[in-house]
Amino acid sequence: MIKEINTYVHFHGAPTKGTILMVASSPSTSLQTGWPIGFWAAELTHPLRVFQEAGYEVVLVSTEGGKLEMDGYSNPTDSSGYSAHDVISLGYMQQDWFNSMLANTKKLTEVEASGFDAIFLVGGQGPMYTFRGNPDLAKLFVEFYEAGKPSAAVCHSTTLLLEAQKSDGELLVKGKTWTGFADAEEEFADQAVGMKIQPYRIESEAKKLSDTTFKVAPPFSSYAIQDGNLITGQQQNSGTAAAELVVSLLNR
Repeated sequence: MIKEINTYVHFHGAPTKGTILMVASSPSTSLQTGWPIGFWAAELTHPLRVFQEAGYEVVLVSTEGGKLEMDGYSNPTDSSGYSAHDVISLGYMQQDWFNSMLANTKKLTEVEASGFDAIFLVGGQGPMYTFRGNPDLAKLFVEFYEAGKPSAAVCHSTTLLLEAQKSDGELLVKGKTWTGFADAEEEFADQAVGMKIQPYRIESEAKKLSDTTFKVAPPFSSYAIQDGNLITGQQQNSGTAAAELVVSLLNR
């Protein structure tokens, strides 16, 4: 019996299957803690690895354009050691092209949904301030969704879905099952630092909405949901799972 496995891996210069738009938060400052905040490293690098190994190009944009900063605790070289295990992010940080990408992003209003095959929103603490109530990001995300393209968000980036409306005025998540950072995970983080970190909790806010189902798995487990072409991941350990769902939809 002969078994053959042919795995497509994208190498620089090889033809690609398509292009995926990733959106991250520009640097901000937490009004709760006073900390500088931005994107969570693993929620960019882990999906990025999945997309690149599946043969897709990735374009990274941000809410304001310019240089991006990762949340301190997500940096594998941070003195806290919180993400020291994240060798995927550490590997990307050794690449000049990756650091150049972070140093000079376009603003999300400079791109068109028509030029991409999918959208993936990167989480972190920044989105709690820069994604929710952002009409430009909501418009872009809805354009992907209504075009039937894979539309994904992970962790705190799912805050966008608390208010994002389709072109008919209904919430995008109406009738949908989705996930995001859980209240239990917020509680763990608050206890760890001894203060309330976020201005609100996504799970609590989601459960105030009607005609939608917000589900969570045990804290910090890998958990992603696909409902139609909407894909959501619970937290930083769910980026790979969410990205794999995106690739699965694209490869149909």
